[in-house]
Amino acid sequence: MTRPATGPAGHRVAVAGWVGLVVGAAVLAGALGGPPAADPDAAVQVATVVTRAGLDAAAVACVGLTLLGVLLPLGAGTLPGSALRDLVRVQDTADRAVVVVAGGWLVLVLTGIAFRAANAVGRTVGQLSAADVGAWATRLSAGRGMLLTAGCVAVVLGCGIARLRRRDAVQVRVPMIAALLGALMPALTGHTGSAPDHQLAVISAALHVAAASLWVGGLGAILVLVARHRALLDAVLPRFSALAGGCVLAVAATGVVNAATRLEGWAALVGTGYGQLVLAKVALLGLLAGLGGLARRRLRAGRRPVLRWAGLEVALMALTMGVAAALTQTG
Repeated sequence: MTRPATGPAGHRVAVAGWVGLVVGAAVLAGALGGPPAADPDAAVQVATVVTRAGLDAAAVACVGLTLLGVLLPLGAGTLPGSALRDLVRVQDTADRAVVVVAGGWLVLVLTGIAFRAANAVGRTVGQLSAADVGAWATRLSAGRGMLLTAGCVAVVLGCGIARLRRRDAVQVRVPMIAALLGALMPALTGHTGSAPDHQLAVISAALHVAAASLWVGGLGAILVLVARHRALLDAVLPRFSALAGGCVLAVAATGVVNAATRLEGWAALVGTGYGQLVLAKVALLGLLAGLGGLARRRLRAGRRPVLRWAGLEVALMALTMGVAAALTQTG
């Protein structure tokens, strides 16, 4: 992919492709790096990984869409008159997309609770009772984290609906913070809760997910909604580029810390499924950092290479997210 898709149909194809990469990479990485699935529970385990990948994709999309509202210029004082209609159109589209994506995210959270409860008790979803789901969701930290995620998503959805009725009813930073918190909860209540260095693992996981969500979601939202509008792009891209640079550093540093809290030495990098997934994720992040560095250097020279490379960069990000989703179910 050498240039962004143009037009609504092209954007829908691009987004569908990115989501497909997230889910496909998660399933493949889980199969290669995770423990062998027991025959009766194989479908449940695959569904657990798929819903987790879908949760991550929806969370990142909501973070990116709300971040875009923060990055967009405020209005007439910063844009030529011809771009004001584009600004209003992009804001309206972003608000509508938040409602749609948040609604899907909430469905995925509820579905994920059922699949993860089934996986925990070793049953199919059809064999689950309401007591099984309630016990998993309220007694285990992972279950309580999913409930907290559902609450955060409900806030994002409610804010999105309110903004559709009147944009100034809710500041866009409110749903952005709620989306970030919703994205963080599975990481904070997942495998890091049992890590030997619990506090360090929790803090690094939170920073890792937050930085990755802002980076991936922001770039995807800019590519889909802003790339066709040059005046808006000129206003948004430099601000996002500065943010993305910090996110890259945070993702790399916290990724190292996360791996160190779970791996028992260098040999585990090649001797365990989790370690091999870590190496795959490191390779993908290295490619992403290289593309991002090239984009920023050429941006300072007055060119817009992000439009040429953004599709490829987001595709690599989607693969990385899929591997990360598999990592949360492995080990």
